Formats: sequence, C-alpha cells, structure tokens
Amino acid sequence: MAKTILVVEDDKNLLEVLRYNLTREGYEVVVAEDGERALSVARQTIPDLIVLDIMLPRLDGLEVCRILRKEMNVPILMLSAKADEIDRVVGLEVGADDYVAKPFSLRELLARVKANLRRTGMQTEQAGGEHDLSLDVIQLGDLAIDFDRHVVTRNEAPVLLSPKEFDLLAFLARNRRRAFSRDHLLERVWGYEYGGDARTVDVHVRWLRQKIEADPAHPVRLLTVRGVGYKLET
Repeated sequence: MAKTILVVEDDKNLLEVLRYNLTREGYEVVVAEDGERALSVARQTIPDLIVLDIMLPRLDGLEVCRILRKEMNVPILMLSAKADEIDRVVGLEVGADDYVAKPFSLRELLARVKANLRRTGMQTEQAGGEHDLSLDVIQLGDLAIDFDRHVVTRNEAPVLLSPKEFDLLAFLARNRRRAFSRDHLLERVWGYEYGGDARTVDVHVRWLRQKIEADPAHPVRLLTVRGVGYKLET
C-alpha cells in the first residue's frame, strides 16, 4: 500500500514539482497551500509523512508543526531558508523531525523522505496484533520501550514521542550506561545525510526529558556527561 505524504507549500510552482516527483516515486500525495488547510488535510488523511514549509499564509509552519505534533505521531520534514537558522532551532523545539534547507535538490529531498519513512516503517506493522512474549521490550523502572510495536509507556500509560525522539531513546536504551557525543548521536540516529548540528541533539534530549523524567530540570535517567554528551541510565 502506497505511503501518503502531505506537502504544505504556498509556492504553487514548487508545490507542483514536489507533487509530481513524489507521485513518480510511488507515493500518494495530498497538498495544502496554507497552514489552516494543512491542519484540516492532515486530520482527514493522517499521512505517513508531512513536508511542511515554514513560511505559510494564515498559519505559519511552526505553529502547524506544534499543533500536529500534539495530535499525531508522524515524521515532519520542514522546509526552511538556509539563512533562517533560528527557524531551524525553533522548529526542532516544536517537534520537527528533519530539515531540508532551501534551495534544495530533489534528490536530497527524496532521500530525506525515504529515510524518515524507513525509520518509522515498523510503527504500525504490529499494531493490533496479539501479544507476543518474544517482543523486544526494555523495561527501565516505570518506563517500558517496546521496539517492535514502536511504543513507549510510563507507569503503563502511553508516552507520545515524535519518531526522532523514539529513535534517540531507542538507541540510548540499547546502549544504556554508555556515553555518546552529540556528533556520534547525529551520525547514528539522524544518519550521515543529516545536515544538523549539536543543538539538534540538545533539543531532542530536552523534549525527551519532559516526557520520561519525573523532574526534567533534575534528570535521573537521561543524563548529561560533562565534556562528552549524553547517556541513559537504568
């Protein structure tokens, strides 16, 4: 079954280019040209991935991202001008998973789309299936990470994570008590093709702490290792 991608872009020429090329790659493509329409289409279709421009009429991409991140767990790939570094940082803080800076090549954008869909490919594969004791689950106190079902619970209550937050938590959980530098985490979690910087990791760590720590200001699970980076304690 073809994956559905929502493209939100107010430049009609670019929108049509993206629609055409993503359709050629085998995706179902739905579109919106302003922020309010983006919310409506996303809620109606529940796409597998959203390509979201920051500069939009009626409601900007950052606000759209903030709203949708609270409502659904799909990868959000934002488009921003290369000079707008502040947009990149703020976008990460409101829940974006990845960025493509304008101007960009279609090859780069398609590669990012495929990479983000690949990383979340198991998200719904086993949803609704019977419980299987062989499922790969790591229990860290009141926190449970189910890798097969791509689900995190705390005190048996679901914890809503963005795809990239889950990827980061999953990597650290599989390598708990080991400290990793920000560059290493960028390489292993975001991939060689990711063009971000250390602040990308810091933002996602901050978001994770808000969701898995009893007191995010004084974390006991996701720890900063001075001069190195981060590690996950059991």
